[in-house]
Amino acid sequence: MKILQKVTVKRVLTKVSKQQLLEKYEKNKQQLHKECDQLLFELKKLQRTKKYSTSHLKQQFNKEIEMRKEKIKLIEFQIEQLELLPLGAELKDDDVEAIVEINVGDNWDDMMKGKIIIIEDGIVKEIRER
Repeated sequence: MKILQKVTVKRVLTKVSKQQLLEKYEKNKQQLHKECDQLLFELKKLQRTKKYSTSHLKQQFNKEIEMRKEKIKLIEFQIEQLELLPLGAELKDDDVEAIVEINVGDNWDDMMKGKIIIIEDGIVKEIRER
């Protein structure tokens, strides 16, 4: 019989992967700043039309802007943490599902421990038991 099992994927932090993560974080941060600017622009545009309640409109837009500012703070924290991590550290990247064959007589506890896939610079380096 075959079952689905969750497998954790971890990435080894190398100079290359660290740089890629920093670039990804910076790109996301820039995108969020652009979204904040766009929301402010749209708010001013809608306020000029005077079709909507200004206070309610401003409240909704401010809520959206604040959500993005919180995400920016989180990204800045992630960047700080990434700078502190030594090369060779393992970062949890993802969870995937794998098909596992089970048979009568297999040790259920061993089967349910799952596996961890270790990736270094895009290459699978190791598959471990938990």
